[in-house]
Amino acid sequence: MNYRVNPRNNDKLSILGFGCMRFAKDEKEVEKQIIYAIENGVNYFDTAYIYPNSEVILGRVLAKGYRERVKVATKMPPYFIKTYEDLDKVFNEELRRLQTDYIDYYFIHMLTDINIWSRLVEIGILKWIDEKKKKGQIINIGFSYHGGREEFIKLIDIYDWEFCMIQYNYLDENNQAGKNGLEYATSKGLPVMIMEPLRGGRLVTSLPKEVYQVFENAHAKRSPAEWALRWIWNHPEVTTVLSGMNSQEMIEENIKAASEVRANSFTEQDFELFKKVRQILNEKIQIPCTGCNYCLPCPKGVDIPTCFSCYNDRIIEGKIMAVGKYIMNTSLKTKANNASLCSKCGICEKHCPQKISIREELSKVTKSMEGFYYKPARFFIKRFMKL
Repeated sequence: MNYRVNPRNNDKLSILGFGCMRFAKDEKEVEKQIIYAIENGVNYFDTAYIYPNSEVILGRVLAKGYRERVKVATKMPPYFIKTYEDLDKVFNEELRRLQTDYIDYYFIHMLTDINIWSRLVEIGILKWIDEKKKKGQIINIGFSYHGGREEFIKLIDIYDWEFCMIQYNYLDENNQAGKNGLEYATSKGLPVMIMEPLRGGRLVTSLPKEVYQVFENAHAKRSPAEWALRWIWNHPEVTTVLSGMNSQEMIEENIKAASEVRANSFTEQDFELFKKVRQILNEKIQIPCTGCNYCLPCPKGVDIPTCFSCYNDRIIEGKIMAVGKYIMNTSLKTKANNASLCSKCGICEKHCPQKISIREELSKVTKSMEGFYYKPARFFIKRFMKL
């Protein structure tokens, strides 16, 4: 197993992290898988308050003599926090489930914008974090993020975080926080954890047949999953890549790859391979947005690149998943930035290097992604999350 060092505290973290959201159904099998992973060098385990039974199962396994051999990461959902007392209520429940008295890497889960953080600050989270760190109950504090690049950078700068987590893969190099966000966080001295390296497996199971053919004919015999992971690990800015491993075969394949790879080791052939893959995917993408952000800021606040990214995701994700991601990334904020806010002023089009008819394309996004279900779903979710 290869490791990368957290520059903040010199923790040696396995470059392969065990994502605990998608455990196998058989708990005995899960226990075998977790122990096998630990015995073969995986030392970073990521769970969350809202992952069904995940913290409980992980806690049971680690209590059998493995807790001190690993770093545990879990998350606090901001939408469950209405009062100062709720902070302890959620956190203490997580400690109970995990059968531990401290969390190595504690996330504010899915921090969508600065306003959500400001609400937590008003409740008193800064004092709470300080108390937990002084008691040794929280070792490192960070946040996980889905959304556009600009908001991500603002969140990085608003507080002295100790780590962060973003979605990143070869399809999202210029989407969400993207490569620029990854590099910005690293420039601030933050270790960066990566989620969704395979888009929930869809970069393995839902690719166009032409892409599978490229991987099949590659100069090295590797699965689409291994190629995707190696692409991320080639980035020296990445600390740990989470994989939602739920089979022994998957764990063994990923551990083998994580024991071989090195940052900045891609050859010209490797880069050419992904160039071909992107060419195929780009031909199927309906809006040729590169996520350069030259179209921003929009006078009405529309996050144009994120809207286009979610719309294009229908190719890989399917419409239902893409719409869900669209609502999460553009609408679950104190101030939404979805496509229908466009006033058709046209300012954005003057700055677009790709010469995209942005107003016309945003109309297509609105029609496709904001159907009859959109407003009721957004209203009830935002009300539940107190946004």
